[in-house]
Amino acid sequence: MATIAAPAMAADMPVKAPLAPVVSPYSWTGFYAGGNIGYSWGRSASSLSFADATSGAILSASDAKFDLNGVIGGVQIGRNWQTNNWVWGLEADFQGSGQKGSGSAACSGGSLAGGTPPFSGACTAGHIGDTAPFDVAALPVNSTLEQKLDWFGTVRGRVGPTITPTILVYATGGLAYGRVNSTNTVSGTNITGAQGTNTFTLTPVAASFSDSSTKIGWALGAGLEGVLSGNWTGKIEYIYVDLGTVSGAFATPIVTTSGAFLVSRFSSRITDNILRVGVNYKFGGGL
Repeated sequence: MATIAAPAMAADMPVKAPLAPVVSPYSWTGFYAGGNIGYSWGRSASSLSFADATSGAILSASDAKFDLNGVIGGVQIGRNWQTNNWVWGLEADFQGSGQKGSGSAACSGGSLAGGTPPFSGACTAGHIGDTAPFDVAALPVNSTLEQKLDWFGTVRGRVGPTITPTILVYATGGLAYGRVNSTNTVSGTNITGAQGTNTFTLTPVAASFSDSSTKIGWALGAGLEGVLSGNWTGKIEYIYVDLGTVSGAFATPIVTTSGAFLVSRFSSRITDNILRVGVNYKFGGGL
């Protein structure tokens, strides 16, 4: 009997496994926006001085360095570009600030020690009576400088490598700007009355001067940013800001030894050490 071979069944043929989907690596390229909150350790390196309004001579000067610490918070917007594992970009931020502080200085008064006139201080005159009980030493002049960083912002470049596809370390630097509000308050006592008489008057006087200055300086720092989920990233960064110097001067009603009014001056260099955390939303593809 003849034998007829049966054709091979399809079930006997090898079956190829389906190809796994190709997952694209995370890309940092694109626009982003977000918010941040942090704390800032600011510093006002200030000099307070007193001068004669007529001659301009400096009668007293002293340093009054003090902190400008406080909570900060704000928003940022930026754009990244990525080539291989290097990312560079531009970022701008604007911050509200609760930073404030104050410092003080004094111009020394006179002394009756030794009983020798004129009993004047560095900034103000004493009174000489015709008898000892009516000699009056000049009283000190006090100055207080209060400052507040109302708001500030930066426009910076960013550049750094990815240490994994979803974690970026970067350096950053660029322009900084901010508004510093300063109030200088001065108090003292005028002694009036003809010298060599027993008649005199002690008149307490005070005056203040306020100024708001918008300054432009520079910023430099570093940070770490990583993907949280989807299009959301989180970051932590440190930035040093130098806003340069703010200054002011005004004539007070306090009378100097020459008979001219006393001028109070201040000059302050404002710097900041910022540590903050934030989140960004990247527009476009995420994980």
